[in-house]
Amino acid sequence: MAGAQWAFKDFWEITNWIYGIEYAALVMIFLSFHEFGHYFAARLHGVDVTLPYYIPFPFTFTINFGTFGAVIKTRTPILSRKALFDIGVAGPLAGFVVCVIYLIYGLNNLPPIDFIYAIHPEYLLEHNGIIPTHGLHFGNTMLYSYLSNLISTGNGFLPPMNEIYHYPFLNVGWFGLFVTTLNMMPIGQLDGGHISYAMFGRKMQFKIAKITWWILMTIGFFAILSFVREFLSLQSDIKFVIFLKDIFLMPLNFLYNLFPIAFQGWGGWLIWGLIAKFFIKLRHPRVEDESPIGTKRMIIGWISFVILFLSFSYSGIYIIE
Repeated sequence: MAGAQWAFKDFWEITNWIYGIEYAALVMIFLSFHEFGHYFAARLHGVDVTLPYYIPFPFTFTINFGTFGAVIKTRTPILSRKALFDIGVAGPLAGFVVCVIYLIYGLNNLPPIDFIYAIHPEYLLEHNGIIPTHGLHFGNTMLYSYLSNLISTGNGFLPPMNEIYHYPFLNVGWFGLFVTTLNMMPIGQLDGGHISYAMFGRKMQFKIAKITWWILMTIGFFAILSFVREFLSLQSDIKFVIFLKDIFLMPLNFLYNLFPIAFQGWGGWLIWGLIAKFFIKLRHPRVEDESPIGTKRMIIGWISFVILFLSFSYSGIYIIE
């Protein structure tokens, strides 16, 4: 249903679900590689784990990727930092490789611009063939930007970030990077928390988690300020709104002119920070064997955090009216 929705088809009509098969298959492959990365690493270390549970997201009235992701459950404890590291890093690495393959293939096999015109004929009729900048945008990432600039599309057309959801390989590739980012935050029992604990120990992991949390909260706070600034910039005859405008609009405009990039962050990072703080928890629980993980694993760990940096989208998912 989610794939049909991204294709701008009536997803309540079962015959239209065929338009979502490619999208659904790509999502399931990505999630499976990620989760089975964890699964096989756990089995290798003698940790009893379940097979992946795939969690659907049925709410089609929202921005819908069709899934809440997938999870595996451990039935026996993870006893060493080495095992914790291997289990934590295997999923993101496997999923990241799949995302890179999706993006490279998708960028190498883009259809001409007529594909977009077939979905949005109003672009030809009302905008003289120019793709407008309004609508749903996926925030750019360093990796996506690099690959899109590096790879020749063969037809001279690269869809803007407010149109890539029509292209299943680009859509799922971006979504996979987004999921990887969420999981790789060095917080609690997220994958990044496992890796951070294994690399640096419990005390340092907690410090890194707190720094990460404050970064997420700061981005989210400025996103709220951006919303308030836009709201107060609108014309209004309501006395209370005029009162707020007189007090806050000038300092907000000053901050915006001073640090415009601060106002371009995604408010969802605030929500993820609150979830991390109150549900996931920032501190990782202890493991029995605190032996260091060794140089090779440390190198892989640093690579995994480079992946987090390359996959991170500062502006997340946003809508331009």
